[in-house]
Amino acid sequence: MFSGIVEEPATVVALEKELENLHVTLECTFVGSLKIDQSVSHNGVCLTVVKKDGNKYTVTAIKETLEKSNLGLLKVGDKVNVERSMKIDSLLDGHLVQGHVDQTAVCTNVEESDGSWYYTFEYDASKGNITVEKGSISVNGVSLTVVNSRKNSFQVAIIPYTYEHTNFHQIKKGTVVNLEFDIVGKYITRILKQYLESGQINKLIQ
Repeated sequence: MFSGIVEEPATVVALEKELENLHVTLECTFVGSLKIDQSVSHNGVCLTVVKKDGNKYTVTAIKETLEKSNLGLLKVGDKVNVERSMKIDSLLDGHLVQGHVDQTAVCTNVEESDGSWYYTFEYDASKGNITVEKGSISVNGVSLTVVNSRKNSFQVAIIPYTYEHTNFHQIKKGTVVNLEFDIVGKYITRILKQYLESGQINKLIQ
């Protein structure tokens, strides 16, 4: 479980394809504190540390992860938002993030506004995910507040600190990002869908 508070953008230093898996090697400042088999969030995807070497570590993404996230688009030199799993006794500065990406989205606009930035993202609403105004959303592992919620799009406002200390400074129009929708909202949406499909929506209303 993560909080969506990115520790730093790690740099991709090597990519190795093995059958349908992709081994990703990254460089960051806290490798010394990592342990083999430890969970780390990468652009919002929970992956396991399988190897350490100096200030570099390696994780492996399987076929499904590559298909449902933007990790398969990584190139050497790219920045990846990383966060170690949160401690149970630590402050929850963001929101509860599972590290299970629901789907990707495409950035359709970036607008600078007096030192901050508004990013617009468009996603496939047919997959059953929704956003709500002022609700929580994880974009590339960053815990953010939804602005201007629409059926298949939303905006987020990025302050200078987040812009500089995550890979948001690399996101531009056309960039593919990972989304994890609010866990409570996902359960409510699923329950409503089941009642609608069974024709028992009136029972739920009552």
